[in-house]
Amino acid sequence: MSIQAGAVAPQFSLFDTDKNKVSLADQKGKNVVVLFFPLAFTGVCTAELCNVRDNIALYNNTNAIVFGISVDSLFSLGKFRDEQKLNFRLLSDFNKEAASAYGVLYETFPAFDMLGVSKRAAFVIDKEGVVRYAEVCPTPGDLPNFEAIQQTLNSLN
Repeated sequence: MSIQAGAVAPQFSLFDTDKNKVSLADQKGKNVVVLFFPLAFTGVCTAELCNVRDNIALYNNTNAIVFGISVDSLFSLGKFRDEQKLNFRLLSDFNKEAASAYGVLYETFPAFDMLGVSKRAAFVIDKEGVVRYAEVCPTPGDLPNFEAIQQTLNSLN
């Protein structure tokens, strides 16, 4: 079962595309949006992350940091970030620890019978580390409710 609103957010330490270790614990005092996505270079994932890229001012205006997380390697994510000109950090959950902790790991991904791919999910974590919004998309083709994410962020300021 995935983490629900009101729960303390599970901690994670993952590498970003610049080979820096990023820990949720280091974000205390900031609102954080965590977007788990299945795979870089796929159509829906690209649309999702480009939506965030194009609307980054909405997140910046609510003092939120955005992290996109997938099980792709940090090298694949770096290429993806560069090609799409993403203006927020992508983190590699290659060992699947964060997706497992948040309860958003497919046993078998619906396409291609891949094992251990993260579900598309969105979490808003407040400045104290409490999950204030949690959404796990029913299928990999669904996008998170960006309006609900923004409403949650606005309510935290």
